[in-house]
Amino acid sequence: MIASSAKTAIDFILSEGQLHDASYGRMLMETVGKQEITTPLIMDRAYEDDKTRLTAQMLKFAPIVPPKSNRLNPWDYDKTLYKLRNEVERLFRLIQGFRRIFCRFEKLDIMYIAFIQLALIYVSIK
Repeated sequence: MIASSAKTAIDFILSEGQLHDASYGRMLMETVGKQEITTPLIMDRAYEDDKTRLTAQMLKFAPIVPPKSNRLNPWDYDKTLYKLRNEVERLFRLIQGFRRIFCRFEKLDIMYIAFIQLALIYVSIK
């Protein structure tokens, strides 16, 4: 999910539970498109691979992600800005407050996506 605040999602994609999210994160960045000005993109450590960071930079995003501890060449990042990552986590928490989404009652992805969209609309206007 790409979100601009704790109550506003820009876009999201469902992924299979056993797959790594980084490839889906790159797809989301590409659907958002190239930015006119360099925009900070705060990401989880799961997205700190070179390919994802390069994709972000090509689309004029400034990736704000800490390097994993086993990186040979770690980079500096804005620690103050990275603390805002919890806003996306709060959005996930608000969405999972809906039992139908949390328990995944819907078997079809299209129906599950529809209920996520409905929950996002409710959260954004509440």
